[in-house]
Amino acid sequence: MGRMSKMMNNLLTVRIQEHMEHFSKGQRLIAKYIEEHYDKVAFMTASKLGATVGVSESTVVRFATEIGYAGYPELQKAVQEMIRNKLTSVQRMDVTAQRIGGNDILDSIFNQDIDIIRRTMEETSHENFYQAAEAIASAGKLFILGARSSSPLATFLSYYLKLLFENVILVQCTSEAEIFEQMIRVDEHDVVIGISFPRYSRKAVKAMDYAHKMGAKVVAITDSTVSPLAQPADYLLLARSDIASIVDSLCAPLSLINALIVTIAMKKKEEVAQVFDHLETIWDEYGVYEKVDGDRKNV
Repeated sequence: MGRMSKMMNNLLTVRIQEHMEHFSKGQRLIAKYIEEHYDKVAFMTASKLGATVGVSESTVVRFATEIGYAGYPELQKAVQEMIRNKLTSVQRMDVTAQRIGGNDILDSIFNQDIDIIRRTMEETSHENFYQAAEAIASAGKLFILGARSSSPLATFLSYYLKLLFENVILVQCTSEAEIFEQMIRVDEHDVVIGISFPRYSRKAVKAMDYAHKMGAKVVAITDSTVSPLAQPADYLLLARSDIASIVDSLCAPLSLINALIVTIAMKKKEEVAQVFDHLETIWDEYGVYEKVDGDRKNV
């Protein structure tokens, strides 16, 4: 997968080099700008790119078709794939500032997240999703891991799955040694759920590879088919992330995880009802939650 991923990520630059000698002066300017400022091009319109390098919008569109893309949007998508794991935090900050411009920051972020969830809904494989839910529902042990910014997603998922299943392990990702120690007993009866988004966690990738070699069913929640988590995955659940945001936008993977929890709960509806009925009794008996209804006598 490493070789294939690298080949796909470098495809745009390969196309540019192969056509360089046939480019017009304007197309050479575009090619040079893409190679030097890929982080900016990924979120520029064709018109903006043309104005930046001093050529017409139609020249930019012709450049895209000249190197084999259906149009500028397809070229732009290739740039985004190329930079998916390369943007530094400083570059993310610069791109975020450019995208928001003079618009209201709150509205801009809401609209970006809405777009991310919409794209996730359009692109996620329903077949993979329901097959993954079935595998999780029938697993012996469940291992859930998410490093760095994906850690809150793993914690959230494990919290609810622990209410539904007995053998749920939230893998602590402090070190590789700690990860493998916690996963030492993983086998073909188990399911391992790995969550990682750019920049991808090397520890998560190694853990997924190990789980696959041990025969476990592997569920990857990530953002792209060229993600390093995709190769060892039996079930690939894609959720879009905003690769150019100062902070990692987790709204789409969280929505996907919400849907996964609900689907699994519906599959085990009777068992879940008994568990929650028992929990409600315990919560009430021990006053776990503060009551806020108007009938309380003691405030």
